[in-house]
Amino acid sequence: MITLLCVGKNKEKALCQLENEYVKRIQPFSKLQVIEVKDESNVHMERDKEAELIKEKEGKRVLEKIRPQDFVILLDLHGKMPDSLTFSNQLENWFMKSSDLVFVIAGSLGPSSDLVKRADYRWKLSDLTFTHLMTRILVLEQIYRAFMIQNGRSYHK
Repeated sequence: MITLLCVGKNKEKALCQLENEYVKRIQPFSKLQVIEVKDESNVHMERDKEAELIKEKEGKRVLEKIRPQDFVILLDLHGKMPDSLTFSNQLENWFMKSSDLVFVIAGSLGPSSDLVKRADYRWKLSDLTFTHLMTRILVLEQIYRAFMIQNGRSYHK
């Protein structure tokens, strides 16, 4: 089972359609669910203490959704940046460690320190910056691509 655990709601109609398309494509390979937790208003995010408080609140909501047996992959600017083939192999190995994988996309200010501590793997998608909604699509696309690679399908080329 794969869970995509996200801070904030996807309210963009076109991105919702794309997200649903990738969820549908992944379903033959693995059950997948998308869980959204409430994000905090970050009007005063330039204040360090405010930003930390926001990250802690959002992180707590995320951690409440994670079970002890889950293998947690945190999207993180300070994580490892594998290519698609390496990611596909990692996904296969992760499923051998746990039947429940949780991909976490933290809020716009980043993950809380407790969330970073809980992560079993920290994944950096790119050196580029993406919106959180686009990150959701990219994560789902890479999961789908990984399954296609594992199954010898030509999608990944």
